[in-house]
Parts: sequence; C-alpha cells; structure tokens
Amino acid sequence: MLKKTYECFSVSIEDKIAHIKLNRPDAMNAMNKAFWNELPEIVKDIDNGAKARVIVISSTGKHFSAGMDLSVFAGDGRGEKTDRYVAAEAFRSNIRQIQSSFNCLEEARMPVLFACQGGVIGGAIDMISAADIRWCTKDAFFCIQETNIAMTADVGTFPRLQRYVSEGWVKQMAFTGERITAEKAREIGLVNDVFETHEDLMDHVLGVAREIASKNPVAVTGCKVMINYGREHSTADTLDYIGVWNASMLPPSHMQEAFAAKSEKREANYPDLLPLRDKPM
Repeated sequence: MLKKTYECFSVSIEDKIAHIKLNRPDAMNAMNKAFWNELPEIVKDIDNGAKARVIVISSTGKHFSAGMDLSVFAGDGRGEKTDRYVAAEAFRSNIRQIQSSFNCLEEARMPVLFACQGGVIGGAIDMISAADIRWCTKDAFFCIQETNIAMTADVGTFPRLQRYVSEGWVKQMAFTGERITAEKAREIGLVNDVFETHEDLMDHVLGVAREIASKNPVAVTGCKVMINYGREHSTADTLDYIGVWNASMLPPSHMQEAFAAKSEKREANYPDLLPLRDKPM
C-alpha cells in the first residue's frame, strides 16, 4: 500500500487517476536523496497494484523542479584514499540506480502525463523525458542544466529526448545549456500544448487523464507497449509483435462492450488490469 506521507511527494487516487505531486516548493522541488527512492516506490506500487489507469505528475510552487539537489552530490566519506578506478566503477553503478528511478515511468503499464510550470531544469528534463505526454504553462522554461555545471546529463535526457525532439535541438540545448521557452518547447515537440495558468493546465491534463481512464486498459497498455517497442525496432519487427500481442490479448468481449456502450449512449465498463506480483514467487 502507498504510504500516507512522503518527504517529496503527495499522492492521491480518484476515479482511476493517480495524481503524484512534487511537494517541496520551498526547495524548488529539488531532487534530494529521498526523491530518488520515493518516486519508484510510488509508481511501482500504483503499477504493480493496478491502482489506476493513468498517472498524472504535477508540481507545486513557482517551479516544477530545479533538478538534482546538491545534497546528492555530497561525498560518501571515503575521501582521497579510495582508488579512483574502484570509485569510478562504484559511481557508474550508483548512476544506474538513479537512472532506474525514472525508468519506472517508461515501464509503467499505464500512461504517465506531466504538467509543468516554471523551471524544468537539469534532472527534471531527465524526468519528463521518460513520460508519455507533457504540457506546460506559458511561464515554463526548460534547461539541460548539467552542461552549465561542467557535467554531461546522465539520467535519461539523451536516449529519450531525441525520440520526439529533433537531434539538432537536443544538441543545441545540450551544448549551450540555454533555456527553452514554453512556446519553443511546443514548437519543437517537447510539450503538446501551452496554457495561460496552472489552473488551465491542470484542467486540461486531468481532462485528458479522465478520457484515457475511460478507455479499455488492455488496449491503452497495448498502445504504450507498441509505441515504445517501435522506437527500438524495425517496422517489420513491430508489426510482427503487434500481431502476436493481438493474437493473445485482443479482447472480443471488451470490443462488444465498447459497441454496446456506444449504441446505448453510456460509458463503457471495462475490467481493470490485474495486480502483479511484488516478488518473482
């Protein structure tokens, strides 16, 4: 079950929509050590427990997130005596752990939607890159901040961002560390749309979430699986996988319910996804 309280997030589930809010506005929702543990715990609990049909992630305060909290960069106390090669191997392994915190968004069976305001900086770009759909307010700006502090972004920006933003724009953002405005973000495909106020933004995003939640969960999950699979595979391989998927999971009874609901002018009633095991056995 979800905890009642988290250090970095608040969580609610209503009408089959899970709403996760970044909840440290006084710290500009910077991603401290607790953040990296809590996010995958929350998302996996929702996903494994089939507790919602869609996940919305929004934020509080002026900025969506200032990115990685400086406390994450603090040393582990081993100092200069540690062999640098051994330290480098440990650093790589630790980075993989951090990366996995955002992988859960892409791996979740249900769509993950982001609503952004103000600064979306550094690690926040890594985060929203793992989403299915993104929107923002007109005051939002986006920055691959790592370049500005002599780093290369390493938590997901590069393998993901260039899937829907042109390589040229990804390179310009990365090489310069410049801020991209909300309108430019819409122009280059980083976000689907821009809204005047945070209220307008949330009304729209939750409206889309409600529409998704009304659809057949097996069909929506199939769409997410196929779109993600198609990014990494040829058209022929993806078509073959779609055939295999529908051969085993095309639901005639769900389709009959869809047709009946339409003819009877009512909402369709579909079964939810089943919970998954927490452990292999």
